Amino acid sequence: MSQTYDIGIRGGGIVGCTLALHLAAKRLRVALHAPTLHRDEQGGDVRAYALNQSSRQLLDAIRCWPGELAATPVLRMQVHGDQGGAIQFDAAMQGVPALNWIVDVPALEAKLREAIGYQPLITLVDEPAPAELTVVCEGRASQTRAELSVEFDTHPYQQYAVATRVRSVTPHQRIAHQWFQHSGNDSAIAGFLPMGGRDSGDWAVVWSVSATQQQQLLALSDDEFCQQLAAVTEGELGPFTLLAPRQTWMLQHACAQRWSGRAAWGSWVLAGDAAHNVHPLAGQGLNLGLGDATELIARIAHRDYWRAVSDPKVLRAYERARKADFALVGGTGDALQRLFAHPHTAVQQLRNRGMSLMNASGFAKHWLAQQAMHTHG
Repeated sequence: MSQTYDIGIRGGGIVGCTLALHLAAKRLRVALHAPTLHRDEQGGDVRAYALNQSSRQLLDAIRCWPGELAATPVLRMQVHGDQGGAIQFDAAMQGVPALNWIVDVPALEAKLREAIGYQPLITLVDEPAPAELTVVCEGRASQTRAELSVEFDTHPYQQYAVATRVRSVTPHQRIAHQWFQHSGNDSAIAGFLPMGGRDSGDWAVVWSVSATQQQQLLALSDDEFCQQLAAVTEGELGPFTLLAPRQTWMLQHACAQRWSGRAAWGSWVLAGDAAHNVHPLAGQGLNLGLGDATELIARIAHRDYWRAVSDPKVLRAYERARKADFALVGGTGDALQRLFAHPHTAVQQLRNRGMSLMNASGFAKHWLAQQAMHTHG
């Protein structure tokens, strides 16, 4: 007799593994199709994510929050405009222990892999297995989403992310920075995220640039690239040493038209990057994906006792809730990106003036900080 599963998960990234662990903890039988789960990218994966309090709570609940050297709290965020505009957010002023935490992706993935190894209700499968409900979280290029003929409305930004890790001579003091630049019709955003714990000078860098700038940055030597980074920061963070290879990917805003449905092989929902993509400007990409996981876990756990996990009412409620959240968070990030990329000088001047006015307004800045942290109150 073949094994039957309550939940099938396609995709072994952070969202898929987190979902698997939470659903298995609720005594559901989970088939996890994760072809890349055992891929070891230590030293080669430069990704880092800014995770909010909700994401931390979700990962804490399955004991997968990384140690302090791999999850650095951000005590202050400084945003530098291109014409003197500036805004600063402070955790103490917001009454929170941290604005967010910068989490090393390889370290988090290692914690999730280890936890899955100890969970008997999770079965790693070589091929997608039949299940009452299939959760598709294969990433932005999801094959299953394409097979389901789900339209993925995509709006390219004509920008690429260039990401790496660097080290500065002076410690980062757990302060994150963002610099906005304009040169002719090209705009760029350089994000510096503190890594490695309290006393470290390590940074995860994500530089959003045009295609032309991307090619130029990738062609530079390590020393030349670090000199360009120092120039962006106007020397504020000091000289840099490159710690890792440069990696790059295209940036886009995207959203699936349908996030749930039924196929010949059963019911399905989308989650994570298979459902939506956002610009890294606001640091909400993985938070949105883990928000999908949180919502789906809650809908399944609190469904009427007589409803199956595949009940259309349960799945439609999940889809409505997550589409609404994406419209707010993703829409805000998209609007900010377009504002900062606007080439007109008058718009740039107004934007920088607005940043400075916002910084001087306690109420407005508090509201904006709550949106950035994706919290309320």
